[in-house]
Amino acid sequence: MSFIVLGGKVARALLIETTMPVTSPGLKGIVAATTRLSDVRGEEGVLIYAGYDINELAGRVSYEEVVYLLWHDRLPNKSELAQLKTDLKAARALPEPVVEFLKNAPKDANVMDVLRTGVSMLGLYDHAPIGPQTTEELLPRAISLTAKVSVIVAYFHRARQGKSLPPIRSDLDEAAHFLYLLSGDTPGPEAVATLDMAYVLHADHGFNASTFSALVTIATLSDIYSAVTTAIGSLKGPLHGGANEAVIHMLEEIGSPGKVDEWVHAKLAKKEKIMGMGHAVYKVLDPRAPHLKAMAVKLTHELGETKWVEMSDRIAEIVKKEKNLNANVDFYSATVYYSLGIPTDLFTPIFAIARTSGWTGHIIEQLKDNKIFRPSSEYVGYPVGKKVVPIGER
Repeated sequence: MSFIVLGGKVARALLIETTMPVTSPGLKGIVAATTRLSDVRGEEGVLIYAGYDINELAGRVSYEEVVYLLWHDRLPNKSELAQLKTDLKAARALPEPVVEFLKNAPKDANVMDVLRTGVSMLGLYDHAPIGPQTTEELLPRAISLTAKVSVIVAYFHRARQGKSLPPIRSDLDEAAHFLYLLSGDTPGPEAVATLDMAYVLHADHGFNASTFSALVTIATLSDIYSAVTTAIGSLKGPLHGGANEAVIHMLEEIGSPGKVDEWVHAKLAKKEKIMGMGHAVYKVLDPRAPHLKAMAVKLTHELGETKWVEMSDRIAEIVKKEKNLNANVDFYSATVYYSLGIPTDLFTPIFAIARTSGWTGHIIEQLKDNKIFRPSSEYVGYPVGKKVVPIGER
């Protein structure tokens, strides 16, 4: 027995029972589970976090408020927010062996590889239970992971440059603390507000590849560190989190606004992908893109380096006209991070920093009513009946 979803719309899904197996490459259109955390309505260009449209949240709540929302299904009051911030700040310090690993890791290592290994190492110093786990058991570890991932990224970045590792501070919120660790200096309010909003926009996004990877792992009743490590490995891929780095490389390759048209048309003629354009779910404009574009425009004007946004706008215009594809979250987030002076190979790790709250939220939700994920497969190999030929006769 299996079920198919007509139209792929969860909110209005029509489930039909069938005795025939359903094959859907990439599980497209298949409803694997239910969630209260977020909803991606691709046909409408809507992203919802626990009942809030992303446009209601962006610029009006902090990242820490969104973290609380994803973990508790509601926004916090003042005392609850203050307690969460206190708990996150108290959980930032890394075990010394993890710090030593970051100091001694290959300087040319992929940052996502370092983050994946660092998170896996954290599990060595916290004997997380394997088996059924309550929210009360998971929540302290969700806090710990959310607090530590940014420290792992920033400390490795400092170490690979041969720089000292700034001491952990407890007077800065998450976005400000990460920027401080990167530079060693207290960041300005504009930079903090920009990164904080980027964190809000990236915190969760339905059953994307990395979130689903985390759920597959935790559904076996493994531990939370294994599940988040799985998610990081999935996010590393250029078809998922790695796309934002590719956008900057694309803009650097083009070089100037005057070269955009020729470059884009040449790519389209070869049927090559334009990074940051189109989305697996959104059929209209990604609702996060306008917020990131506004930040990109503001930052580039302040820096007097507007060519990145000019090139991006022209690329978006051509691709929309020629292919009817819209910009996605990666398209403008790349310019935002670049304008903040963040190295390109930290773009995807920043995605992971923000998304850890969503991953852990889904992990907590999954274990409240757990079912292991075990999809069927369609065998398309040789017909049964082949005979073994002795090895000397093959």
